[in-house]
Amino acid sequence: MIVCLCNRVSDRDIRHAVQVEGVRDFEQLKDWTQAASCCGCCHDCAREVFEDACAAAPANESSVAPVILMARA
Repeated sequence: MIVCLCNRVSDRDIRHAVQVEGVRDFEQLKDWTQAASCCGCCHDCAREVFEDACAAAPANESSVAPVILMARA
């Protein structure tokens, strides 16, 4: 189904971003897919699909985007 009409983003696009691209942050999803980044009407639906996809995704390290930590001097 189309979740974001403005940018033609489907639930499959959101699941792909989570499962294949390793997106685990909603703001990152908005950057990646442009969902919920125009008029905002789809925000709740996009977030729900995103959260469901994250819950269903395997929780192994290879599927999580890397985080860089900087040590304090």
